[in-house]
Amino acid sequence: MASTGATPLAVTDCLNLGSPEDPAVMWQFEQAIKGLADGCAQLGIPVTGGNVSFYNQTGSTAILPTPVVGVLGVIDDVARRIPTGFGTEPGETLLLLGDTRDEFGGSEWAHVEHGHLGGRPPQVDLERERLLAEVLVAGSRDGMLSAAHDLSDGGLAQAIVESCLLGETGARIILPEGVDPFVQLFSESAGRVVVAVPRSEELRFTEMCTARELPWVRIGVVDKESTELEIQGLATYPLDELRTAWEGTLPALFD
Repeated sequence: MASTGATPLAVTDCLNLGSPEDPAVMWQFEQAIKGLADGCAQLGIPVTGGNVSFYNQTGSTAILPTPVVGVLGVIDDVARRIPTGFGTEPGETLLLLGDTRDEFGGSEWAHVEHGHLGGRPPQVDLERERLLAEVLVAGSRDGMLSAAHDLSDGGLAQAIVESCLLGETGARIILPEGVDPFVQLFSESAGRVVVAVPRSEELRFTEMCTARELPWVRIGVVDKESTELEIQGLATYPLDELRTAWEGTLPALFD
């Protein structure tokens, strides 16, 4: 929500679980409610509605607990909305906001590569989440951001691919020295957003982040003359190849 520049105002939810007659499922339900309550209280966003769907299972096998949260946000000036695709401004700088940790429990990488679901989930810092949202809304309001993409499933690598494809532009990624490239690209640490900043606004935006103690690191540039995503020192991917893989996921499931 905040990555579009919208100020979050209200939450609705749909909690989807198996049979509440199963103590384990009832515990999942209880924890989902506590998590929503803690998050909304810390972020100052009320829950204005929602529903619960129980008995989602086949025989005695319940679905994985699936709480779905929708957030209502308001943008005072829709012209200031932050797009997801890179390339709206020439020579944009790419910045990664937030901390990246070695966190792969429950990640897309663990699921796809190893068929594994489990482990310790990423740490959640609700106060940092609130700060991140404030910075994104301020950046949108003051015209400092030309694109933003939150990091979730697939981590930084997935977010960059999607933003390049949506903006139909290439990019050059230069990972910070001294970091593990695999962790930097595929970790699913919470509270992170990759943003594209016009060169004329980079100093003003990074100074705002520093003043508010929001971690940031420069990770590359957008290259509208390129048709490739280059991760310096690691690999180069043609956008056409990435688009084929990205758009072919659902059709491949039905072949």
